[in-house]
Amino acid sequence: MTDQLDANKTLVRKFYDLAFNQQRPAAAADQYLGQSYLQHHPGVADGAAPFVEFATGFVSAFPKLRVHFKRLVAEGELVVLHSHFIRQPGDRGIAVVDIFRVSDGKLVEHWDVLQEVPEASDNSRTMF
Repeated sequence: MTDQLDANKTLVRKFYDLAFNQQRPAAAADQYLGQSYLQHHPGVADGAAPFVEFATGFVSAFPKLRVHFKRLVAEGELVVLHSHFIRQPGDRGIAVVDIFRVSDGKLVEHWDVLQEVPEASDNSRTMF
C-alpha cells in the first residue's frame, strides 16, 4: 500500500511541475489526466481541454510563475498537495491546497482551495 501511495504522490508532483513550473499544461494533461477528469474548481469545466485552457491562460499571464511544493499527503485514492504559488518575483504569492483523486495511475478528479498570502499575520507562523 505504501508503494502505491508514494506512486500517487509522485504522479501529482510530476503533473503539477510539468503543467505549471515547466509551463506545459497540454503535455501534463496528455500524460497524467484520465479519460474522465472531474473538476470542482468553480471556474473550470470538467475534462482535460478546460484544464489546459485555464492553465495555459494562467501560465501565459504569469511567465515567471514558480510553484514550490511544501507537502504531499496521500490516503487511499486521494493526494493532497500544499504549495506556494509565486506568480512573479517579489510576490507574496498564494497558498494552495489541491486534492486529486487517482484511479489506474491517472488523475481523475480535482478540488482546490486558494488563499492569498497576507502581508501581516495575527500569529507568528507562516502559511507553510
